[in-house]
Amino acid sequence: MTKLSIPEMSCGHCKASVEKAVAAVDADAKVDVDLENRTVSITSSLDEAALIGAIKEGGYESSPA
Repeated sequence: MTKLSIPEMSCGHCKASVEKAVAAVDADAKVDVDLENRTVSITSSLDEAALIGAIKEGGYESSPA
């Protein structure tokens, strides 16, 4: 599991954008968003760098939490 901090994520739209960005690169990924703490936990076959890249493509900066 990869846990990432996404400081700019603050609402339901942000959550949906992050989920969509991850799904675009791994349709089987399990994404658990914690808006209160602005983190996301992702279970995926992709490595952390690929997930960070996908989230960046979706418009959000992220880093290991």
